[in-house]
Amino acid sequence: MSTSALLPDAASRDAGRARPGADTGGPAPWFRRINLTAIITWFAGIVFVLLVLAILFAVVVSSFGVTWRTGWWPQGFTTQWYAQAWSQTGVPQSLLTTFEVAFATVAIALVAGVPCAYVIARRSFPLKSVVLLLMLLPATLPPLTYAVQLAAMMYRIGIGGSVLAVILVNVVPVLPFVILITIPFVEQVSPDVENAARVFGANGVRMFQRVLIPLMAPGIVAAAILSLVRVLGAFDLTFFVSSQRSQTLVVTIFAALSAPGGVPIGLAGAMSVFYLVVAFVGLAVSLRFANPAQAFQRLGR
Repeated sequence: MSTSALLPDAASRDAGRARPGADTGGPAPWFRRINLTAIITWFAGIVFVLLVLAILFAVVVSSFGVTWRTGWWPQGFTTQWYAQAWSQTGVPQSLLTTFEVAFATVAIALVAGVPCAYVIARRSFPLKSVVLLLMLLPATLPPLTYAVQLAAMMYRIGIGGSVLAVILVNVVPVLPFVILITIPFVEQVSPDVENAARVFGANGVRMFQRVLIPLMAPGIVAAAILSLVRVLGAFDLTFFVSSQRSQTLVVTIFAALSAPGGVPIGLAGAMSVFYLVVAFVGLAVSLRFANPAQAFQRLGR
């Protein structure tokens, strides 16, 4: 076969590689993947982030501002509001109570909620759907619908105004929250794993501690993180049942803002910054050990 016979094939291959717009099978350029849905999503996300940052920036600026006259920028800056908020409004005690209530509430909710989630996921019993619905009601109803009655019960049994009462009333909406999050993670564990553990002599308690809890750990951690964030921002139930010695930080801020004559805007800003720091630290420490989004992504696999 002559060399000239091969030239047309080579030329056609070279022309195919050089032809503009030829489909090479690689990923499409980024501008081809842009559509109306992507534009709306990105625009909404950017606007939301900018709005949140603007609000946080305004709170921080107000916490250092001396006074406002005609514009939106303060006439001067000072740190006296932080010193006043720390020494005169009860912030140190409120911070201690906030962490005490938050961690105790989450611990009680996990100890009680994880076994309940296991029973609901694994067992069949009469009126199971009704029981599940009743258990989830406190997490779906507005807290004000039962806050007064719950506070009255705490005072009737003699623990109203105490830290214990604040912890117990916050367990009411958090416990169903833990159960609802943990149930899918229980269902993800195959019953064959439990049967194998029983074959090797594990009783119920040991099987739960050594087998189920490690397998359900992502779900338990996700429930703990989300519950902690919820408790840190809880106001309604805590407000109705707490006293001056058992107030969390969010209730202390509300009490200062609602005092007769109000408080200076700088003092209110400083107290709000203390709360923001607590929320960010709690969330950062929690996310250091686990990410709820990754836990739910693992659940969907």
